[in-house]
Amino acid sequence: MEKKISYWFLSGLVIWAFIIVLRENDIYIPVINNHFTDLISVPMYCYLIEYIMNGILGYHWKPDLNFVLTSVVYISFLFEVICPGLSDLFTGDIFDVLAYFLGGIGYYILHIMSKNKKTNRF
Repeated sequence: MEKKISYWFLSGLVIWAFIIVLRENDIYIPVINNHFTDLISVPMYCYLIEYIMNGILGYHWKPDLNFVLTSVVYISFLFEVICPGLSDLFTGDIFDVLAYFLGGIGYYILHIMSKNKKTNRF
């Protein structure tokens, strides 16, 4: 049985689409273009993996802190090390890595810890 997609995830997709439209129209808002998209990248990635595992494949998998931190490392390495070496469209930036980390920690605290508190109530 598939579970419904989170409104937070859909909101993130809408925000990304809006930012793409702004970029296509040469409207550049520095904080949003530079770091906000990175801040929501890890939470959206983690949620998507959780949704695929549980909602589509039918597992009963719960992400943990190790998964979130591994996701931060993976996305940071991919977009801040590998991609800049392959294309001039990407730039490696330590502040992007910080945004990935903060987004991952936010996802862990707001999504995973709150879910664990709800299931551990007596």
